[in-house]
Amino acid sequence: MPEEQIKLPQLGETVTEGTIVKWLKSSGEAVELDEPLYEISTDKVDTEVPAPVAGTLLEIKVPEGETVEVGVVLAVLDVEENAERKSEAEMMAEMEAQADIKQDTPGETNAQNDKEDKNPNAISTESDDIQKDSAQKAGKTTSPKEVLSQKTEKKSTTDEKVAEKKVTSPVVRRLIRDSGVDESLIIASGRGGRVTRKDVELALAASKIAGAASNNNAPTAPPQVFRTSPNSETTIPLSKIRKLTAEHMRRSKDTSPHVLTAVEVDFENVEKVRQQFRLQFKEQEGFSLTYLPFIIRAVCDALSEYSHINAAITDEELIVKNYVNMAIAVDLDFEGLLAPVVKDADTKSLTEIAREVSDLAKRARVKKLKPSELEGGTFTITNPGQYGTLMQFPIINQPQVAILSTDGISRKPVVVISDDGDESITIHSVGVLALAWDHRAFDGAYVAAFLDHLRLIIEERDWEIEL
Repeated sequence: MPEEQIKLPQLGETVTEGTIVKWLKSSGEAVELDEPLYEISTDKVDTEVPAPVAGTLLEIKVPEGETVEVGVVLAVLDVEENAERKSEAEMMAEMEAQADIKQDTPGETNAQNDKEDKNPNAISTESDDIQKDSAQKAGKTTSPKEVLSQKTEKKSTTDEKVAEKKVTSPVVRRLIRDSGVDESLIIASGRGGRVTRKDVELALAASKIAGAASNNNAPTAPPQVFRTSPNSETTIPLSKIRKLTAEHMRRSKDTSPHVLTAVEVDFENVEKVRQQFRLQFKEQEGFSLTYLPFIIRAVCDALSEYSHINAAITDEELIVKNYVNMAIAVDLDFEGLLAPVVKDADTKSLTEIAREVSDLAKRARVKKLKPSELEGGTFTITNPGQYGTLMQFPIINQPQVAILSTDGISRKPVVVISDDGDESITIHSVGVLALAWDHRAFDGAYVAAFLDHLRLIIEERDWEIEL
């Protein structure tokens, strides 16, 4: 039988290398066409790569943890003659098409709603897990206790279904094996009966509740207190994305003379409209209406007047972009950041921007972004305000020349001047917008004028028309 070399594919136009996170097959194992073969991590995405042809894995040439360039031979397959195979272009097209599949928007718990109401400028933290979505369609959110109750009833009525083969990815199969969860408690919620990571976590939580309930009458042991030495240390290896982030940030500081300019903004005009349409928007769109889409919409208009801020710079020239591709920094559970891009944001309505930001943020957290969705940004917004920050000094996303931090928005006393010139004190929603900028590209007066124009748009626009 002929041998087939498995090479590292081109995962995006700017991707030049990748790190083998884990091999999902061992030497000597059979591999089916399109079956996940290994996990790869690049500076753009982390993903599983399928086998381009069926066969037997003869040799693994690149071990786990090693970083290699695109085109390097990773492994060798023993392939049957005339076996169906797919080209790299076909595989990449299918992987991008898979990322394009829109997950149903899940229902939220009351706690999540409360969090969004308290931090309305936060990017939605809803996940793409279908477990919650299926419960939402039934009018409620599934708790671990309900998972246990549902599964117990199902087990008592049809034990045969427990033995059915569940559709799982290699990652989920490892999670099931490592956690030791009772597979009979797992309710598959993914497409085509696929078991998701969240399904396993809910089943594990359900089994723990069951164990705790069975021991309710047992004597309670005194709590144990664990102390470590005052001089103890924990060594945590840096992840691929952490190393790449560190390198990008260091290079940005070495490249650009960073300056910070900030302005306080009265968001009361936005807040009134947001509250007016909050319930209607949530019902129609399936996610909360936060401050962020309003800010993005206003930034796009302000950049049309102060276009030098929407630019890149070289040693010889400023390259002004006549379009706005808005990059939005998304936190990955404190493990790193990605900045997916809303392409042509300046041509989109507030609602369209809100939909796209919500979709990109959700897919970024479950590693479903296409490489092309992380490229081409002309301006970046980072959003630490969900944690109530006062003002942050962000680092520029090269080769851009500026990045805006949207910090915490809270209720504060403000002085209001009437048309007659009378002053009074009232309570409004107020926050700080802080712009980090490259002093090579322009000076402070230009930035101050841009921020003042942005402030006026947010404070004075008729946002009700936008919705």
